[in-house]
Amino acid sequence: MGEHPLVQLARRTIEKYIREGLVLETPAEPTPEMKERAGVFVSLHRRGELRGCIGTFQPAAENVAKEIINNAIEAATRDPRFPPLTPAELADLEISVDVLGRPEPVASQAELDPKQYGCIVRAGARRGLLLPDLPGVETAGQQIASCKAKAGIPERDEVELYRFEVKRYH
Repeated sequence: MGEHPLVQLARRTIEKYIREGLVLETPAEPTPEMKERAGVFVSLHRRGELRGCIGTFQPAAENVAKEIINNAIEAATRDPRFPPLTPAELADLEISVDVLGRPEPVASQAELDPKQYGCIVRAGARRGLLLPDLPGVETAGQQIASCKAKAGIPERDEVELYRFEVKRYH
């Protein structure tokens, strides 16, 4: 199938959970990437359409492997925009795994590049995140507007800006 081991882990997790209701164990022989600590997003697409995407800004589990397992189940069953996946949908599910780099503050949107960097906006306790290189997001302004909308921050409000890089695996 040619999928990266991180994507294979997400796929095995989703299949086991959807078919058997069981949570996959962390691999006995994890790859080096699986041993790191990082925020991880698991994105699911089916026939070119988004089917679920859940992730963590910063590490919430002891390693990337556990982060993938947790977020793969969440993306498949608890994304509020979609009903839980069904066994019939597993055959043509496309999965990508984004491992987030450490967010760094930026002074202005001029330091953002929606193709290269993801964006985080923060106003008080509210935070919104958008992954890089998403269809339809061509400018830093669009990226910031999407982040604000996701966080429920009014468009006119000032926000702290952060950027981060990701390693995207298919």
